[in-house]
Amino acid sequence: MTQKADRAAGVASPSRCAGPDMMGRESPMLGGSPPGWLLPTTVVGSYSVPEWLERLKTEYYQRRISAAHLAEIHDVAIKAAIKDQERAGIDIVSDGELRRDNDIDYFLARIPGVHITQRAKSDYYDYYDAAVTAPLPEDGEADRDAFSDKDGPAADAAGMSGLGLAGDFAFTRALTDRPVKFSFTGPFSLSRRIAVGAGAYRDSADLVRALARRLNAEARSLAAAGARFLQIDEPFLAGYPEQAELAVEAVNIVTEGVPATWALHVCYGNRYARPSWEGHYDFLFPAVLGARVDQLVLEFARKGLDDLRLIREYGWPSALGLGVVDVKSPVVESPELVAARIRRALEYVDPGRLVVNPDCGLRHLTPEVARRKLHVMVAGAALVRSELTPSSTHPSPASGERDSQTSGDTHG
Repeated sequence: MTQKADRAAGVASPSRCAGPDMMGRESPMLGGSPPGWLLPTTVVGSYSVPEWLERLKTEYYQRRISAAHLAEIHDVAIKAAIKDQERAGIDIVSDGELRRDNDIDYFLARIPGVHITQRAKSDYYDYYDAAVTAPLPEDGEADRDAFSDKDGPAADAAGMSGLGLAGDFAFTRALTDRPVKFSFTGPFSLSRRIAVGAGAYRDSADLVRALARRLNAEARSLAAAGARFLQIDEPFLAGYPEQAELAVEAVNIVTEGVPATWALHVCYGNRYARPSWEGHYDFLFPAVLGARVDQLVLEFARKGLDDLRLIREYGWPSALGLGVVDVKSPVVESPELVAARIRRALEYVDPGRLVVNPDCGLRHLTPEVARRKLHVMVAGAALVRSELTPSSTHPSPASGERDSQTSGDTHG
């Protein structure tokens, strides 16, 4: 029986069992009152960028292919990424962030009031030099210059207003019947790549808050388009630990009034498969306890599991997204190792509050390694799930008894 048939018949899918959902309450991510989720698997956001796509992205910036051609290429790559996730048995999928060159530029190029003087790049993954010379506009009107052909692949093909993220979500939603996680870089990290002119903000914190208000408007558009699981990524925060309270304040501005399940991902950077910083998550606490989010997504596979103590020590009340595979190493973990990491986390977090994911995005892994890591992650979660619900008869997550890529929104 396929997953779609299972849903129609009211049969639990591999990661579902009776009981509360992964947030311990009715989940807006799925809508209605779905069966409970036990150790659901998901991705953090980005998916493997194959060499051919990297080459074509760079050729675009060297004016060798058109924006329209690149948009078609992105569509094909996203369809393949979703298919890979479905075949691996991932419960909550993403678009792989494959339209984005890196974690910053896709957003800054679209935000009115952010100026990027030079949009040509020698390599697509390079960062733009961005600046603000006056306070960002607050009226929500799009700066059409940010969407012109000359500025790069920022035009919203779906015709959506704002930054165009709702159009990106709608494209992905039409490709799968699985829940979709949609992530975007948070206001604090975006602010780290913007030079602030004398006429803009006297306090850099005001820029962070202004970016947060812009992202809140975008999140409202995403929710209106049907997005139920949104994630804020703050990859730069670990480099500025003293700014944790400001970052949390900005996160709360972003999530305000948006009816979605919210995740906050904080890592140590993932630039060219290397961390940008090192350390422990102590800097997040107790500030992050004030974040109005439903899930905290952290990396543990590369760093080790010692920081799990913080979840208990500070009484983190919501779900934990547990990083169980190292995205900075091409070595593929075994299902048994993944299962061992999950079991260790269950000493600190109730199973109904644990979500299984990679440490960070899969961007820098080869497609083959990324696929294998997702398969072992799903298999490892299944091992522990079977121990927690020994009487249940779940199909194997890697058995292929899940839907292939289909269309239609099943949130309702």
